[in-house]
Amino acid sequence: MIKKAVIPAAGYGTRFLPATKSQPKEMLPLVDTPTIQYVVQEAVDSGIKDILMIIGRGKRSLEEHFSRNFELEHQLREKNKTAELELIQTVPDDVRIHFVWQHDQKGLGDAISCARDHVGNEPFAVLLGDTVLEAAEGAPPVTKQLMDVYNKHEEAVLALEEVPREKVSRYGVISGSEISGNVYSVDGLVEKPAPEEAPSNLVIASRYVLPPEIFSALDMTPPGKNDEVQLTDALLLLLGDSPMYGVRFDGIRHDMGNKLDFLKTTILYGLRHPEFGDDLKQWLKELAL
Repeated sequence: MIKKAVIPAAGYGTRFLPATKSQPKEMLPLVDTPTIQYVVQEAVDSGIKDILMIIGRGKRSLEEHFSRNFELEHQLREKNKTAELELIQTVPDDVRIHFVWQHDQKGLGDAISCARDHVGNEPFAVLLGDTVLEAAEGAPPVTKQLMDVYNKHEEAVLALEEVPREKVSRYGVISGSEISGNVYSVDGLVEKPAPEEAPSNLVIASRYVLPPEIFSALDMTPPGKNDEVQLTDALLLLLGDSPMYGVRFDGIRHDMGNKLDFLKTTILYGLRHPEFGDDLKQWLKELAL
């Protein structure tokens, strides 16, 4: 049973400079809600109540956002602003969010290594803090989809997404075979291959369920590209010793790590907003004329 989640959120966010000079990219809002709040909510909706966030320099606002502001809550309560009060109570009282610092930016693998003491000898979920995965209507949260497969096989599980072949060079790509429905047996991993060299168009989509053995694999993983410890390299070592599975998840990935997708996702969420969605839709129609 998966009880803990790790959310790496220590990166500099250089692709969003100058906005991210003074605020984390994970705090950039989708309309009126920070990106990271959607990620935390996915973990909570998946049944996880113990969340560790990996942060770094300039990320203090993440701690502030998920801490109770009793003074503000009191003021809202006094003014009978119930709706606003509910909006700032970001997580249920029985959910605990912890923070640990990644002091040097040495890659995603190194960030996950920072969770070793908190996770201990348990399997855990990993949710990248700059990507929102929206489950299809009626489907469980994406992390829960992975957890269900882990509970069956008790081996590492990766979220997978099909992308156009010309885009595979942006991601880690798997090779393997479909074993049931949308579940794959993974037999190989390639980090950011050229389109003509990619073994498939199934890419790793920012969600994982990992066994505690990943920490030993990370210890044996030397720095790779950009002198960083790559999680994909550690997963390859893990794959050499044990089976690994992938889930082509039922839902949509919103990659908040690049400007164009951020803008598209903001518009999409704005169109759904009950307060001004219709007005935004009308404005977009007028703009397109």
